[in-house]
Amino acid sequence: MAEAPDEQANKEDYADFEARVKRTIYIDELSPQVTSQVIKAALEQCANVVNTEFIVNYTIPYDIPAAALVELDNESQAKAAVNLMNDFPFIIGGMPRPVRAVYAKPEMFRDRPRKPGLKFEISWVKQGDPEHDGMAKLKGLAKRQDAQNMALIKTQLEAEDVLAAQQQETLDANYRKFDVLENIMQNGNIKNLAQHYKVKLADE
Repeated sequence: MAEAPDEQANKEDYADFEARVKRTIYIDELSPQVTSQVIKAALEQCANVVNTEFIVNYTIPYDIPAAALVELDNESQAKAAVNLMNDFPFIIGGMPRPVRAVYAKPEMFRDRPRKPGLKFEISWVKQGDPEHDGMAKLKGLAKRQDAQNMALIKTQLEAEDVLAAQQQETLDANYRKFDVLENIMQNGNIKNLAQHYKVKLADE
C-alpha cells in the first residue's frame, strides 16, 4: 500500500530537520550583551554561522538571551565549534566569559516537525479520575520549580552585574596604562624611563 502524499512529505521534512539538528549547536550561560554578530565573530575561525536563534524563557519577566541555537554549514563545523567553545573562553569586549556549548537535540527546536509515525491521544482529566491526583501533584511541582527558577535567574543576574563591573574595572586600568605609555612616547620621556629601569634601547 502506497504512503499518503502528506505522510511522505512529513518524512522528508523530518529528514531535513534531523540534518539541521546535526549541524546546530546549543550555547547557554550567555551574557545579555551577546548578539548574533558576537557569536558569528567568536566562531568564524572554525565555522560559518548560517542562523542564530535566541531561546526566550517565557517563565521569567526578563528579556535576556541566556541561550541560543546556532546553525552552521555542516556537522563537522558543529563538532569544531563545540570543541572550540569548551576549550577556550568566549570573549566579549576583550574579556573572557563563562559559556557552555553542546550539540543540539530535536526537542530544543520550537519549529520541529512531527516525527513520522508518532501519534497523540488527548483525554480530559476530571476530579475523581484516577489520574487527577497525579496531575495535581505535577501542578504543585511546576509551581515550586517556577519559584526556584526565578531565584536562580536573579542570582545569575546579580553575578552577571558583578562580573561586568570587574571586567570594566580591568579594561579601565588597561586603558590608563596604555594612555601613560602613549604620553611617555609622545613627550620623548622614553629614554628617561629606560634609564630608570636600566633598560637599553635598540638605538643605543
